Amino acid sequence: MYHSKITGLGYYVPDNVVTNDDLTKIIETSDEWIQERTGIQERRHIIRGEDTTTSMGVKAAKIAMERAGVSADDIDFVVFATLSPDYYFPGPGVLVQRDLGLRTVGALDVRNQCSGFVYAISVADQFIKTGMYKNILVIGSEVHSTGLDMTTRGRGVSVIFGDGAGAAILSREEDLTKGILSTHLHSEGIHAEELVLKAPGMGGRWVTDILADNDSNDESYFPYMNGQFVFKNAVVRFAEVINEGLEANNLQVSDIDMLIPHQANLRISQFIQKKFNLNDDQVFNNIQKYGNTTAASVPIALTEAWEQGKIKSGDTVVLAAFGSGFTWASAIIKW
Repeated sequence: MYHSKITGLGYYVPDNVVTNDDLTKIIETSDEWIQERTGIQERRHIIRGEDTTTSMGVKAAKIAMERAGVSADDIDFVVFATLSPDYYFPGPGVLVQRDLGLRTVGALDVRNQCSGFVYAISVADQFIKTGMYKNILVIGSEVHSTGLDMTTRGRGVSVIFGDGAGAAILSREEDLTKGILSTHLHSEGIHAEELVLKAPGMGGRWVTDILADNDSNDESYFPYMNGQFVFKNAVVRFAEVINEGLEANNLQVSDIDMLIPHQANLRISQFIQKKFNLNDDQVFNNIQKYGNTTAASVPIALTEAWEQGKIKSGDTVVLAAFGSGFTWASAIIKW
């Protein structure tokens, strides 16, 4: 048995900054309204034709690979987490394999939305622990901006989300005191429709139905979120899955050096921070700058925390996420 260790991190966000004030020009909202409810001040949106979910993932991956000291020939497998693939099919994993010039390695797509990156880390971890692979590229990347209802009707959702990508290289580690100690995954599909994008979907409204109806009031192809219900569930599940990871490794809350929560809402992160009595140096948030980038939020935040020297060798790092599905997950890492 081996452990897997994160040996390289990278992230990429588009240059196009969209502030809350920018949104007030097209949506009936205000900077105060958005910040009070979400903590977000600005986010990044792609320029059409310049970036895609795949291209951002590739850019983040190149940085992670360089920092890990691995080449395209060293990558044994790709795990790509996203809810916003370039195409309905194929998924972006194979596009990354192509664009990075990797060998004909396997490429797996993970569709677990906000918890997608932690799920992807768990999958990669298992392949490395068994000795099957040595170096795995894990990516979380999202383009939300082109699929949001950028009108007053959709403001409850559209002001929250941004675009971006993060990537990590997981490599074989023989020292079993280091690396990913454990991962913990959960789902509760009974609440799937509380945070959902229903169309186009094979089981309901497909493209042909949307085109045939040509209904300007059809909201089925825009994201829907029951915000209060999601918030109430998120704060409970975040706490549960963090505690689960700590207990599995005989750790206490005081052992946490850095918590990287999914950047869903600053109020959720602050609630969890207060519940666990963590100080500002033990929790990293960047939703203020990027909004909620779904599967990309954890790797972007993890990379920035590491770049800023907030994560050091020997630290205990906790990743935690909750999102659509409902799915939630955590990973306990000894850096």
